[in-house]
Amino acid sequence: MEPTVARGGVVVVGVDGSPASARALAWAADEAATRAETLQVITAWSWMPNAPGAGSPHEAREHAEALAQAQVSEVLAGRAHPPVVSLEVVEDTAPAALATASRDASMIVVGSHGHSRLHHAVLGSVSLEVIRTAACPVVVIPAPSTAPEHGSDLSLEGIF
Repeated sequence: MEPTVARGGVVVVGVDGSPASARALAWAADEAATRAETLQVITAWSWMPNAPGAGSPHEAREHAEALAQAQVSEVLAGRAHPPVVSLEVVEDTAPAALATASRDASMIVVGSHGHSRLHHAVLGSVSLEVIRTAACPVVVIPAPSTAPEHGSDLSLEGIF
């Protein structure tokens, strides 16, 4: 399981431990390996002292690091040719951290919805802000379809 040799480009992906970021990470890893570019994994964190169970800033950073490392390990496990991975844990908002990283990236990859408390109908608030502020192309990986599969029990009689 040797990493693919990176040629100099960077595919950046934002992860927050959510299923959406796991899908984005998997897609970004495939894309980075195909392009022979480094996969830069970014997890943003902040310390809110008044939040329940806030702990210390050090504990918040350690939690973010552990979460990011666990998600990277889980998603990239067993890949025959994983990309070269750079993991960065940043004290900032996710959109700001990703916008900064976009300056040197060939693309940014995010999930359509993560752990943000604010959700929009189609895209999450982080993905919308990244699209608005990134200095490179942005790929938003959608949530799995909840549409019924072909041949489901739903009847279409009387529609036509």
